[in-house]
Amino acid sequence: MPPKRKLQSTTDDKKTAKRTKFTLSNDIFTPSTKQGSVLVTGQNDVGQLGLGDEVMEKSRLALLQLESNNEVIDICAGGMHTVCLTKDGKIFTFGCNDEGALGRKTDDEENSEYVPGPVELPEKVIQISAGDSHTVALLEDGRVFAWGTFRDTHGNMGLTMSGNERLPYEIIKNVPIVKVASGENHLVLLTRFGQVYTCGNGEQGQLGRTTERHSGRDGRGGMSKAQREKLLIPALINVKPSLRLHFDNIWCGSCGTYVKVAGSDSIYVFGLNNYGQLGLSHSGQQYVPAHSKIFSNQNLVEISGGVHHTLALNKSGKTFAIGRHEYGRLGLGEDAKDATELIAIPKLKDYKVTTISAGSCTSFAVTEKGELYCWGMGTSGQLGTGSDEDCLEPTLVKGKQLEQRSVMKVSSGGQHTVVLAFTTNNNQNGNK
Repeated sequence: MPPKRKLQSTTDDKKTAKRTKFTLSNDIFTPSTKQGSVLVTGQNDVGQLGLGDEVMEKSRLALLQLESNNEVIDICAGGMHTVCLTKDGKIFTFGCNDEGALGRKTDDEENSEYVPGPVELPEKVIQISAGDSHTVALLEDGRVFAWGTFRDTHGNMGLTMSGNERLPYEIIKNVPIVKVASGENHLVLLTRFGQVYTCGNGEQGQLGRTTERHSGRDGRGGMSKAQREKLLIPALINVKPSLRLHFDNIWCGSCGTYVKVAGSDSIYVFGLNNYGQLGLSHSGQQYVPAHSKIFSNQNLVEISGGVHHTLALNKSGKTFAIGRHEYGRLGLGEDAKDATELIAIPKLKDYKVTTISAGSCTSFAVTEKGELYCWGMGTSGQLGTGSDEDCLEPTLVKGKQLEQRSVMKVSSGGQHTVVLAFTTNNNQNGNK
């Protein structure tokens, strides 16, 4: 009998490359270098417009004066404060500082919360985000600093195990972060390895890693140490290991979170879904990441959520809305009803939109031509139309400050809105 032949191995150990760890490109979220002027509108009762303590409200966009030689490349509106990022990686903040959201001392006229002031950080900042009472900065080296506090239905939760942080605090260590996103009272962090960490208020499921029973404090008597550790220390979201999912983008709503699967159009969601704003069929809270078919079939590149509604933008520049219609925040007109499916906004069908922003009850879209459209609640002048009337459909924002400027970004907070726009006529006086 002839000897048995050895089965030849289909692999050669010496030639087989080791399976590499999933890693996102370093430049996946390259910050824009385009500089512009900051325009503000809405409520200024605590200085969130940065226009001084004599101005209480603006119903049209007003020009904000920052320190010379600090051109702004990004803006973010928190609940009652504002954050600006300059081309040289510095942060300026203004607005309510009761719980440390400004990250700087504001105890005298020179360092007032009513005018922009710098925040001291150890490295160049490349990204910013802000919630109701907290602010976050992502540094060029991947470190993340935060300041302020989180809140839940019982009140102040603190930002860390030590409580409120009035100055920048490194919120997560030895984990390289490529993107940060803030809800009203929670923070989401995307790592270079496609993982997602969360911390803050988890009562509505927006952390994606707690059970309903363990998502909040037990009572009004304060939080136990175990509860604080569970909520305030950043930890990975609860995704089944068998799915082997990695993520390449994150976004936040006020009480919800949206994460995109790497190399795919699939979107997973968690948090408050009482008006269908997460694109799930059931109503209520979603405490662990769930696949949203509604958000996963539109080739979405940007998602922005308010309290009860969500805006979405696809690769073609088409804008969609879902959730509660009250105040016109969906932009679907006078006869609109609550939407449980993503609905393309008819008034914007002929425009290619480049970026969107949802405030608590407001919505904004910027077109490729640099035009700004608004809709939703206008009670405090936060739409910038010159009126306090609600807008039920997208309405072009006009005004003196936009006559020779092109809008590139907008951020809407609680009752105020911040716009970043560049001068189009090359006139040096245009920014004055």
